[in-house]
Amino acid sequence: MNTRRVVVTGIGALTPIGNNLSDYWTALKNGVSGAGPITHFNAENFKTQFACEVKQFIPTDYLDRKEARKLDKFSQYALVVADEAFNDSGLNVNEIDSDRAGVIWGSGIGGMQTFFNESVNFETGNGIPRFNPFFIPKLISDIPAGHISIKYNFRGPNFTTVAACASSTNAIIDAFNYIKWNKADIFIAGGSEACVFEPGIGGFNAMMALSTRNNDPKTASRPFDKDRDGFVMGEGGGAIVVEEYEYAIKRGAKIYAEIVGGGLTADAYHITAPHPEGLGAKNVMKLAIEDAGLDTSVVDYINVHGTSTPLGDIAETKAIKSLFGKHAYKLNISSTKSMTGHLLGAAGIIESIACIMAVKDDIVPPTINHHTEDPEIDPKLNLTLNKAQEKIVNYALTNTFGFGGHNASVLFKKHTS
Repeated sequence: MNTRRVVVTGIGALTPIGNNLSDYWTALKNGVSGAGPITHFNAENFKTQFACEVKQFIPTDYLDRKEARKLDKFSQYALVVADEAFNDSGLNVNEIDSDRAGVIWGSGIGGMQTFFNESVNFETGNGIPRFNPFFIPKLISDIPAGHISIKYNFRGPNFTTVAACASSTNAIIDAFNYIKWNKADIFIAGGSEACVFEPGIGGFNAMMALSTRNNDPKTASRPFDKDRDGFVMGEGGGAIVVEEYEYAIKRGAKIYAEIVGGGLTADAYHITAPHPEGLGAKNVMKLAIEDAGLDTSVVDYINVHGTSTPLGDIAETKAIKSLFGKHAYKLNISSTKSMTGHLLGAAGIIESIACIMAVKDDIVPPTINHHTEDPEIDPKLNLTLNKAQEKIVNYALTNTFGFGGHNASVLFKKHTS
């Protein structure tokens, strides 16, 4: 039996409600909404004119000016959060076996803004093919993992996971498994996304996926509420440093939490709609808990996918009730997307960070903006409505589900010395 354990020793966050871990966690606990009118472009002709943007982000505050120009915003976000996580971990590049250290990154869309900008430039340039030489390196989804590995000389496994909104959760699970399988000792794992621009908003508007509550953006992301009308686009990224337990202990690292299980499934039902009974969601949670060798009764908190869409929220609560039975009513459940919006491929990592901090500090962040009960959602479930709750959290589970029917869940455990 494999006994290699995996722990989290560093965290970085750049979100619509905080540009570092401390600010992000404080805002989550206080129920702060990150939504507001779009400032990245003129959205007056769009059905949705608001989003959860990263605030006061100046790339050159973090990156060399020349370096920043070569990067799409999603890569800028990646390097910033990776740096925070690495520094937070206390690792020393000169003391690491670089061949045993890797990077796994998740992004659902990658550098679509770069693609859009270059396409517009081509179209307005009378069809003359004058493309930026960094066009392709800025665009491709795998490039943040490459940049991060170069910066820290991590020569181990290096790749990107693409599973729509489950992408960064897949990255965490892959890092967890590679360490368990003795393929590496250290990973920087996470994800980033930057889709608050014309095609990002317009494309999801065309699918009728986004909230159009333009008169009240701060309360637009309202998971489980009867009057929810779609998700709110978010942007940003997050990263965690994960290490083999004995390796971390030997170097005296602080440990936030332990990763004990991961699950992956497919709905095999529809490209964008969830299975109405949440069968894929039920199975993925079951697999994550079984991977840890545990029973459903140990779980104290679930950070749900909870996007604030009419179908998704109902299906996920059905899945929870079906899997957990009576224990479902003892759980705390919350959707932090009510505060951050939906970061697409980066949703999994920032919500995993919320779980890690909940386990560490015994505080469950709330689901904000809930005003009216939905008769199709069991009112006896503890959805942690509108206010954080103090609670001993020994095990926290996070769910992320992506277009295409991709489902991913990760189970975190409290670390006790």
